[in-house]
Amino acid sequence: MAKKQVKSTGSFKNTLTDYSTVMKELRGGVYRRVYLLMGAEAYFIDKVAGYIENEILSPEAKSFNLQIVYGAETTPGEVIQRCRTYTMMPGHNIVILRDAAALKGLDELAGYFKAPMEGSILAIVHKGGSLDKRSALYKRCVEQGFVLESSQPRDYEIGPWLGELFASRGYTLESRAAAMMADHLGTSLQKIDSETGKLLTRISPDRKTITAEDIEENIGISKDFNNFELTRALSAGDTARALLICDHFARNPKDNPLVVTIQMLFTHFQRIFTLGIMVWNAKNKRLPMPDDTQLTAALKLPGAFFLKEYKNALCLYPTRRSFLAMGTIREYDLKSKGLGGSAMMSDGDLLKELILKITTL
Repeated sequence: MAKKQVKSTGSFKNTLTDYSTVMKELRGGVYRRVYLLMGAEAYFIDKVAGYIENEILSPEAKSFNLQIVYGAETTPGEVIQRCRTYTMMPGHNIVILRDAAALKGLDELAGYFKAPMEGSILAIVHKGGSLDKRSALYKRCVEQGFVLESSQPRDYEIGPWLGELFASRGYTLESRAAAMMADHLGTSLQKIDSETGKLLTRISPDRKTITAEDIEENIGISKDFNNFELTRALSAGDTARALLICDHFARNPKDNPLVVTIQMLFTHFQRIFTLGIMVWNAKNKRLPMPDDTQLTAALKLPGAFFLKEYKNALCLYPTRRSFLAMGTIREYDLKSKGLGGSAMMSDGDLLKELILKITTL
């Protein structure tokens, strides 16, 4: 018998934990009466719903024991009736309610769990948002089934997840390669998963470490000209290198949108500023200096590998200078949106001017 589930708090970290738990149960043949799959991130919802639909029943039993209905085309009574159907073949009776948010009177499904049908599995697919946690249906799903609340990741959570994704497929992803993928692909988990699948089909089976060169050759991301390399150049005080990367961005604006670069730059200097405050507190307030693990978490870095860069960058950008850099980036964020009298400047020119201002603060 599966253990009662602890309620999720809706963070991406808890999503990963709950996803791992539910998939381990399913693969081990432990099935709940109901699965409430809800939230803003469709990736994990689709993975769990796909497993329930395709892996529990044999191909022969699917024709008789699997029923898929859609919220806009059914009623709570019809869904309950399907859940109470006796199976025509050995195995579970599986009912998958897709687009559950479109079902009028969705909370009425809670009545089914007063006397649920033995052997029936109901999967409620509620994408785009979460069910009201005060509702009777939500409470019944927590008591008698499994609730997966699929939350969207923050940008700094993508790197660690990428490492786990590659590890689950038997590969090690180098930190630089992870940064390149996270920078280029953003937070779309489905897109990342798709690109990862394509990449691994092109890698020799005897290779188990994925490098920046692999990413460049197979996904089309330049290992030398990307936002990760731009912030590295600024951290090292290499203005010439930073401007060279800006030239590349100007020639390839579709692959390097200014709005993304500005966001990355702001996050970069915010981390330097935060590190500077911690160092100042340790020296002047005699507060304990966090260790590398704590610093990595506090700065929201993908891994401890990146700490050295930020410690070195702090020498070039002490708190006052990094604070001014953040203010300058905010100014150019407004300019990039047509405010501040720079409507006639191209994105490439705006970025070069921004970089020059930062390096001369």
